[in-house]
Amino acid sequence: MTVSDRGKITVEELRYLSIFQEFTGAMAYRCIVDKEGGRLIFLVDSTDLGRAIGKKGGNVRLLSRLFNKNVEIVEYAGDLEGMIKNLFPGVKILNIHVTSRGEEKAVTIKVAEEDKGKAIGRDGKNVKRARLVLSEIFGVSKVSIK
Repeated sequence: MTVSDRGKITVEELRYLSIFQEFTGAMAYRCIVDKEGGRLIFLVDSTDLGRAIGKKGGNVRLLSRLFNKNVEIVEYAGDLEGMIKNLFPGVKILNIHVTSRGEEKAVTIKVAEEDKGKAIGRDGKNVKRARLVLSEIFGVSKVSIK
């Protein structure tokens, strides 16, 4: 599967992208605003990941204060499976199963038993992030961890 032009980039996201790139010097593929979680998720190429995060996370802290929102930086991948792996760093993913029914696309991610809590995150934070990003980039409507 390849990238589709699902979600259009809003003016608000463009503003965040511009400031992010100006402060970090890193090119971001996309900024996704999580209004419910009060965070900004920047998708960055692997070659710019270190520059985007900054020394000891300095850029992330600076941008968090500047935007008054939590800032998360995720390595971008142009394919669905790669993006899923990047959204769950440090989690051993055993299997990724994608099902489609018409326009609906669902992803089931099987992880190692000891990594299940880490994959889901506190209050489901990591699953919500994955659902938001995968929905915007690949049109995925449901993400579940098994």
